[in-house]
Amino acid sequence: MALYKQKKNHKGSGNRLLISITVLGSAGPIRFVVNEEEIVAAVIHTTLKSYAREGRLPLLGSDLNNFVLYCPVGGTEALNPWETIGSSGVRNFMLCKKPHVGKVAIDDGKQAIARKGNGSWKAWFNKSLNLKISSH
Repeated sequence: MALYKQKKNHKGSGNRLLISITVLGSAGPIRFVVNEEEIVAAVIHTTLKSYAREGRLPLLGSDLNNFVLYCPVGGTEALNPWETIGSSGVRNFMLCKKPHVGKVAIDDGKQAIARKGNGSWKAWFNKSLNLKISSH
């Protein structure tokens, strides 16, 4: 006896998109189907659940407020968590942890912000491009 999963009736709910989300530091992208009217915060939540369910490394956690979704093709700004995923017009995204800002140090009237954490994917990408391969 075969078990079949019932399909949900999605009439009038807009177009569905197959999106691919690359998590910085992970082995490969996570792919799943979403409604184009789904908000970015819900897509981040679904990505984190799928990532944890698959047992991928590095461990990320489940708080979607600690992550931002970038569109690598569309620019360097993170997507607004309240906009729809279909508004960007692309299907490939990159999920990164938000950079943590440390304490503000006041030294002789100057303010400096100490950063902690992994940084951004742009810094990682630029660093990886600058690596020189030594030949023997």
